[in-house]
Amino acid sequence: MDINYIVIFIVLIVLSIIYLKIADKFNIIDKPNHRSSHTSPTIRGGGILFLLAILIYFFTSGFLYPYFVLGVSLIAIISFVDDIVTLSSNLRLPFQFLAIALCLFQLGFTINEYLIIFPLLVFGVGFINVYNFMDGVNGITGLYSIVVLLGLFFINMEENIVDDDLIIYSLLSIIVFGFYNFRRKARMFAGDIGSISIAVLLFFIGTILIKELKSPVIILFVAVYGTDAILTIIYRKSIGESLTQPHRHHIYQKLAHTFKLPHLKISIAYALLQSILNIIVFFSYKSSVVIQCVIVVLVAFVLASLYLYFFKADNKLQNLKI
Repeated sequence: MDINYIVIFIVLIVLSIIYLKIADKFNIIDKPNHRSSHTSPTIRGGGILFLLAILIYFFTSGFLYPYFVLGVSLIAIISFVDDIVTLSSNLRLPFQFLAIALCLFQLGFTINEYLIIFPLLVFGVGFINVYNFMDGVNGITGLYSIVVLLGLFFINMEENIVDDDLIIYSLLSIIVFGFYNFRRKARMFAGDIGSISIAVLLFFIGTILIKELKSPVIILFVAVYGTDAILTIIYRKSIGESLTQPHRHHIYQKLAHTFKLPHLKISIAYALLQSILNIIVFFSYKSSVVIQCVIVVLVAFVLASLYLYFFKADNKLQNLKI
């Protein structure tokens, strides 16, 4: 391993220890409620390590990707404040659109390409919120994000489009965070600052790879999270439930609360399923667009079928308890 990576890893460990002390002193604590998947107060905002890794990369790389870094920093700050005091979605949303807009500007899109920009803005904001919704059991966001970043990294090794260090520094930060989170009783949670920051990073890297390679199948790098989140949103809207209210309709929540599976096993299952999709993406991203689109549709069908299977199984168990 490059000595620079070892140094960065040690720096991130030190920063994690400092943050734990600060969060404990200022009571930045996640207190469980009746809808939570955890049962004891836990330090939140540990995902600040993801932002710090990106900032370290920015200053050591000669200030590469300044608009992306500005965007992710803005949304990270507002998300961190939200972790502490809970902000209105009306206040958070403009910052989310601004962050995605800065990413798109960094990728070379101009206002003249509004037919592309506006859908990407909506998709990007939707994606970072979806990613945030999925951060609910110990280890899931950290392990899943590692798998996604590795998938992007291996394609980037072949194509050399994004600076590898941006991905590697981010991976190191997630590994450090995972030491505190990937355990039966987590020491810290990522918080909105973590899940949304890493989502902006994935959106940025994924979009630039799709744009440069003209490879739509790359979207499958987030297909497991996407399927669970999107179908859950559709279900909640169908029953008239507010999307801002806590709930237990995600499959990972059902696996934890109805099927009583340990959090870490659920996280591993999601990561393994996404790893299988990563392999499919890696061996198909150079195929024709038609073939890639067929693969996307087939994978979406399989994942949706899995979702419905577990959803129905959960309902049966719930009825038996009644």
